[in-house]
Amino acid sequence: MKLNKVSTQFKFRSRICSVLLLTCLSSIALASNPANPEKIVRQAFEAADDGFDMAKTQNFYSGWIAEAILEPLLSYDYLARPAKLIPKTVVAMPEVTEGGKVFVFKIIPGIYFSPDAAFKGKQRELTAEDYVYSFKRMLDPVNRSPNASFIDGKIVGMDELQANTKKSGKFDYDIPVAGLKAIDRYTLRVELKATDYNFLYVVAYGVFGAVAREVIDTYGDQTGLHPVGTGPYMIEQYSPRHKILLTANPQYRGYTWNFTSSGTAWDNQIVKDMKGKKMPQVGKVEINIIEEEQSRWLAFQDKQLDIDKMPQIAAPTVLDGDKLRPEFSSQGITMDRVVDTGIVYTIFNMRDPVVGGYSNEKIALRRAIVMAYSNADEISKMRLGQAVKAEAIVPPGVAGYDPAYRSSVAYDIQLANKLLDYYNYRRGADGYRTLPDGQPLLIRKTIEPTADRKVSAEILKRGLDQLGIRIEFPTSNFADNLKAASSCKLSMWGGAWMADFPDGENFLQLLYGPKAGQGNHACYESAAFDALYRKAIALPLGEERNKIYGQMSRQMEADTPWALHTTRIRSWLIRPWIKGYKKHPILHSDWMFLDVEKH
Repeated sequence: MKLNKVSTQFKFRSRICSVLLLTCLSSIALASNPANPEKIVRQAFEAADDGFDMAKTQNFYSGWIAEAILEPLLSYDYLARPAKLIPKTVVAMPEVTEGGKVFVFKIIPGIYFSPDAAFKGKQRELTAEDYVYSFKRMLDPVNRSPNASFIDGKIVGMDELQANTKKSGKFDYDIPVAGLKAIDRYTLRVELKATDYNFLYVVAYGVFGAVAREVIDTYGDQTGLHPVGTGPYMIEQYSPRHKILLTANPQYRGYTWNFTSSGTAWDNQIVKDMKGKKMPQVGKVEINIIEEEQSRWLAFQDKQLDIDKMPQIAAPTVLDGDKLRPEFSSQGITMDRVVDTGIVYTIFNMRDPVVGGYSNEKIALRRAIVMAYSNADEISKMRLGQAVKAEAIVPPGVAGYDPAYRSSVAYDIQLANKLLDYYNYRRGADGYRTLPDGQPLLIRKTIEPTADRKVSAEILKRGLDQLGIRIEFPTSNFADNLKAASSCKLSMWGGAWMADFPDGENFLQLLYGPKAGQGNHACYESAAFDALYRKAIALPLGEERNKIYGQMSRQMEADTPWALHTTRIRSWLIRPWIKGYKKHPILHSDWMFLDVEKH
């Protein structure tokens, strides 16, 4: 999940509300979760979630919380770099046969969902059927899941269920699917129609965390307000777009911290601080939504936040090059500085009557807009040096990244003007251009009401003024913008994507035609790009596949559904009482790996 992670509309979304979800505790024998309720981690999100029904959203912040509540079959080693898969709710990595098409997962007995009224006062054990149900939910057309493409068309027998749905008008969860079976209470068998070399990464993706059918039946469209899982935490209080309070799930089984250092001094200190502890230690997680960087920075300075991604505006004050200034290190603050496994870009809606379309003149308009935006200014003025230029769709730290690749679309105001002149975007007496048919040319890019987005808007406007193109910047919040983009309703919008799994396929699928309107927010449909995508995913991971990833970046540049901007550099600041912190390239919910010392 990610910035772009189809939103669902919640009945109570229009008002701030608190939802208390702790129920039935007195009637259930508690598990051995060692978390201490006095150990609290306080963080801030820079944008709001969109609820926690992960079959219905790709919102990055929703996924961050859901990781702490819902458990997929597999996960990642906390310290290993590059990212390494490990068992999560299964006794071992799956048995894989028939050339990578059949996977058998053995679920650990005795894992229980957090207490909830949906279970009528009884303990509810996790079973293989829960994963069968959870996978099917991704393909239920009622959910319009933006995550459906991860498994759509891949599982043997699922096409027949979908065909039956079209005939009957109802997705019948009780119809057996040959390639998705609970062999017994704890054994799940998945059979694919063809080898998918990233399937285990898909299985580890947080949106495939198990949900219980009783919970969905009980809460229906309100499930996003009331997530119930087997993970280490559960929601105690939820005030949408304001505050989230997590508390330890009393049914969580716990584990012993036993990760291996990669040999770095940072890792060695973590192992020294954490090895052998019964986990989780953190009993509560308090998250406030603070969209403005200045406000978030003031909260960290005032010790209201324990961990924070250093706001870009603070870089000149906090950093001396890539090191902390003495006034901060002397407070015991440490910094984990990493290059994101992610990209920042602008989306052009290919169905929009002004900037969309595939004709040469429409491509020329988009290309000119891209050429008028200075990524160098974004890095220096918006991000204050805390980013590097993104050259291709696949970012650093992800398989398929090519450090030698350079984009064919560069910042060039003079060439952009010539391009517009050639395709008859003529300047009027007022200096502004018209469309080739003589109608006024006005473009719109929707932004969020934050200081950094305003800087980005200024950079774009300054470039477009030199082209004679009028632009307006409608403003709305992130969650609403994501919902509109998912319906192909925004003309232009700023997007970002963080890796769900460490292979380039995860980024390239954002432009795959069948996902238009469901994760593909550019609503881009290119036969050439789609053919390359299908060719790539049919190949084993490696050099040949990676070459096709580069060809797909070239095809994107040719059609220009995106303007690629930057990959951000993140400097995570950690107060001295937080132990065990290391930013993971895939996982975001790291509270279950941490400890809090008295302070």
